[in-house]
Amino acid sequence: MSNDARLQGRIALVTGAGSGIGLACCQRYASEGATVIGSDLNEAANWQSVADSAPASAFYQLDVTDLAAQQSMVAEVLERFGRVDVLVTAAGIGDAGPIHAVEEEAFERVIDINLKGTFLSMKAVLPCMMEQRSGSIITVASVEGLQACEGGSSYNASKGGVVLLTKNAAMDYGRMGIRVNAICPGFIDTPLLRSVMDMEGLEAFRADVEYQHKLGRFGKPEEIAGAAFFLASDDASFVSGQALAVDGGYTAGHSHGLVELMGLT
Repeated sequence: MSNDARLQGRIALVTGAGSGIGLACCQRYASEGATVIGSDLNEAANWQSVADSAPASAFYQLDVTDLAAQQSMVAEVLERFGRVDVLVTAAGIGDAGPIHAVEEEAFERVIDINLKGTFLSMKAVLPCMMEQRSGSIITVASVEGLQACEGGSSYNASKGGVVLLTKNAAMDYGRMGIRVNAICPGFIDTPLLRSVMDMEGLEAFRADVEYQHKLGRFGKPEEIAGAAFFLASDDASFVSGQALAVDGGYTAGHSHGLVELMGLT
């Protein structure tokens, strides 16, 4: 932790903290002086890196669709620390398929974890933030919550729902000093992404998706964590109700190879 740690003394709760974007947010927050409470359905892959920076931090193994479990965790955090300053809802799963090919149970699972899980995480934390009249809630949506992607019906619907849920919460709780924003990552190099992109037969798809990121590459979890740090910090004190695309230019527009023809490589 540096001497100029900018989240010193703050209590941050991060769901989906076991790996990928959630773990990267925990690591960044801990390095900036925050005490981090992480949760995930699975054990954390590298939680020791968080504990080394912030020894008071703790990890809970729970399901974000279980409101009672989330409320119990928050109650323990409040008993120990007295407040929650930051919530990051990074828990989520992926799925693919056009509507006619997606089973009802699969659709419900994606909505339950990605959208309902975000709703329940916010529901568990909002009472204490309302009482303390401050807080920053950062939901993790997706560029696929801003625009459609082929074959992503259930995932797109869940992340689009997260974006509008975020905006509604920003409207409802802003006058209580609570800021609510969404981060919409592009395609980020995480275990979830690799589980899809490394499948046999998707080599051309992977290359095209990577090409559509105008910076010419997939993102890194720590780059999303940087945006999450900004939104948790005082530098974002007048930022609320936003869906911030952190996507290497993916949503800037379509690419068709013309930049190469113009020699802009």
